Amino acid sequence: MSTFEIPPDVQVLAHDLLAWIGYGTLVGLLAKAIMPGRDPGGAVATLAMGIGGSVIGCGALMYISNGVRVMPLSPIGFVVATAGAFVLLFFYRLLGGRYGGGGYRSYGVGRAPYYNSRRPRVERIIEE
Repeated sequence: MSTFEIPPDVQVLAHDLLAWIGYGTLVGLLAKAIMPGRDPGGAVATLAMGIGGSVIGCGALMYISNGVRVMPLSPIGFVVATAGAFVLLFFYRLLGGRYGGGGYRSYGVGRAPYYNSRRPRVERIIEE
């Protein structure tokens, strides 16, 4: 019988993918814990926010520090990635209408503002 072996390149790719998923989840959860208030999105949004925050944070640090490369899986990379995810969460809430009163969702869950107003009551005068 022959045994099935995964090529080394695929093993490295799978390891990196699982590491980024775990790392993105930790960074996204930490950013959501720092930001006060209710948190939009679920597990997939937290994961995407963590991975995107690490890319934005490490890229911004590389831009500011004149090309010094920071690996995201380092302590300084973790801090910068959390800051990037925090910025992403802030803008996500800002554009979603949680801060500043923007967007129609700030009036209710999925309802446009004109549905929240009531018609004024008309008093009927009954003449006797």
